[in-house]
Amino acid sequence: MFRKRAIQGFLAVGATCFFWILLSTHEDCAAKQLEIPKNGAYTGAYVDFGEGEDELTVEALEKFEKLVGKHQAIIACGAFWGEPTEFPIRLIRIIDRYGAVPLLFWSPWDKPYTEMKKPDRFNLNSIVKGAWDAYIDRWAENARAWGKPLLVSWGLEMNGTWFPWSGYFYNKPIKKGEKPEPHAEGPELYKAAYRHVVDRVRNKGASNIQWIFHVNHSPLPIAKWNKFAAYYPGDAYVDWLGMSVYGMIFWDQGWTAFDPIYLDAYRELAALNPIKPIIIAEWGVGEFPASGDKAAFIQQAFDTMKLQSPRVKAAVYWHERWQNEDGSYSNLRISSSPAALETYRKNVAQDYWIGYPIFTP
Repeated sequence: MFRKRAIQGFLAVGATCFFWILLSTHEDCAAKQLEIPKNGAYTGAYVDFGEGEDELTVEALEKFEKLVGKHQAIIACGAFWGEPTEFPIRLIRIIDRYGAVPLLFWSPWDKPYTEMKKPDRFNLNSIVKGAWDAYIDRWAENARAWGKPLLVSWGLEMNGTWFPWSGYFYNKPIKKGEKPEPHAEGPELYKAAYRHVVDRVRNKGASNIQWIFHVNHSPLPIAKWNKFAAYYPGDAYVDWLGMSVYGMIFWDQGWTAFDPIYLDAYRELAALNPIKPIIIAEWGVGEFPASGDKAAFIQQAFDTMKLQSPRVKAAVYWHERWQNEDGSYSNLRISSSPAALETYRKNVAQDYWIGYPIFTP
């Protein structure tokens, strides 16, 4: 998500033996996978976990469940390459204790976690050349040892300009009078990095991971080279097709309803593969009464996902409020107004939205 114009910052390594004892207890679950619902879709959330997306507690999840009136099947959280603990076992165990499947936004990002920053030491070229293979291998071994199902979105929203792994940063400059190549360098390099990471993780036996190819609903810049298909690493590397869909989240943006920003993007995403399930990996809208009706946005989102999106099998709401550099606030919380909360509760209460994960034998 293009969340903030400035992010000020996101178990120390010392208990290695204890860590592996905890993980080894889950190896008998490795054969299980999150089942794709035949009818309905999973409901999930990211629940205002702080600047580093890691201030997670079971109590916070239970409080959110009480707020919306439904258990959450999927809980999302950040997992950044720049963190000293590498594999986020503490967060995963909390989500598991709550009774949900973790959705990890596994991002090749170094501190400080600020958007609009150019590529850092975890740049795509270094990943493809193998500079981070040891880290990837350790992460994969930990994931395998955990054993239970994980959803992983690697290098999300690569079709924007706000993350350092965005394809935009890796295209060669076009000189005056030159025409762009049909296959831009940025998307090609992203695909190579994605495949490299997935291959290494799978080679370590982490078969409990379902991989999400996760784009932003609207590319930036809007250009032929920046289409969803340009970044798609191939059917063999993707289990879910994912997308972020946000309405107005800053005061100086224009208001829009859900359908105009979603329907074309849904069709473009679905065209990548005819049968793979789709997850709305992030969705939300701010509370700006002078600009538009948040409750109406939420209602249209639920209606459209249910009635016009047969491939959508999960949707994760981004429940967060933050202050921007200019002093304004972006309040995406479901509870930002009584009308927004009532609308969300009314819709998510439907049997169509599945509140507990279902696993294959």
